[in-house]
This record gives sequence, C-alpha cells and structure tokens, in this order.
Amino acid sequence: MNTKGLGLLTVLLALLSFQWQYGQQEEAEPSLDGGTIESQFEYVYKSSGNYNAEGKRYEVVRTINLDKLRANVLDSINAANTQAAQLKATIAGHESTITSLNNQLKETTDNLSQVTEEKDSMSLLGAQVSKGSYNFILWTIILGLLLLLLLFIYKFRRSNYLTQEAKVNLSDLEAEYEDHRRRALEREQRISRQLQDEINKYRKSK
Repeated sequence: MNTKGLGLLTVLLALLSFQWQYGQQEEAEPSLDGGTIESQFEYVYKSSGNYNAEGKRYEVVRTINLDKLRANVLDSINAANTQAAQLKATIAGHESTITSLNNQLKETTDNLSQVTEEKDSMSLLGAQVSKGSYNFILWTIILGLLLLLLLFIYKFRRSNYLTQEAKVNLSDLEAEYEDHRRRALEREQRISRQLQDEINKYRKSK
C-alpha cells in the first residue's frame, strides 16, 4: 500500500472513530454546534425548506447553515489529517525504533557468535583454530618432541658405549704397545750383551 492510500485509510478510520465516539454518547437535539457530521447533515436537511417546481421537489438550505456545515466538515478533515500525521509520525518512530532494535539484535547476535567461536577455538600462532585441531597439533608436537628426546637418548647412549669401547681398545692397544716395546728393549739389550761378549772373546783370543 502506498503513502497516499495509507493516508486516505487513516482519514477514513479517524472519521469513523469520531462518528463512533459521538454515536456512543447520548446525543442532544441535532445542531451545527456539536454532534457527528452525519447528525449535522441531518439537521441541515430537517431545517431546510422545500418547494415543488415543474414536478420536481427542491430543498432550500440556508447559506449560513451550509457555510457552518462546510466549516465543520473542514475542521473534521483537518483534525483527521492532524491525527493521521501524528499516527504517521508515531509509525515512523516505531519503525525507527524497530530498525534500531534490529541493528542491536544483529550486533548482539554477531557478538554472541564471535564469543561462541572464540570459546570453541584456540589461538595458535595468531590464528584461530578449533579445539579439536588445537589439541591434535599440540599432541603431535609433544609426541614429536618425545620421539626426538628418545632418539637423542639412544644416540647419546650409543655414542657413550662406543666411546667406552674405544677407550678400552685404546687401553688394550697401549698395553700391547708397551709390552711390545719392553720386549723389543729386552731383545735389544740381550743382543747388545751378546755382541759385547763376542767382542771380548775376540780380544782375548789375540
């Protein structure tokens, strides 16, 4: 319905409201100083004279009564227009309030959705991820670090074992070398003594 149709409907409703309101009250004698528009028309009709001419009936209405009725009708229309304007202003105010409430509702809904999303998610490196994904990534990192720790411990123990084994082998090698050096020295000393004995024998034989 357009604005013009809405205004016309409002005026008609206002007129019917006036007529119903005054019709509910006990009316006095019809006059142009009060009552409904319909009663005023009835007063004008009853207070008018009539005559017949050329077989037709005519009603003679006093100009003052017609002017008064016209003024009353215009006043009623103006009052209806004023009420219609007030109703339109009220409707506009309600529409503005409804729009504001809808905006607040949308903002509240968005905030609630954001809070719910933040509640169901965790921050990881500045990015929001779900709790399930966060837990999966966290436990994956923990298991990875645990595996690296076990691998480090294994390598450390193996390296320590190899180091100890190398030390034992080196100790054995040093002992073997020392024994070999000692025997070589003893053999050298024995050969030197034998050589000296032979020299002494040779000198004595001359």
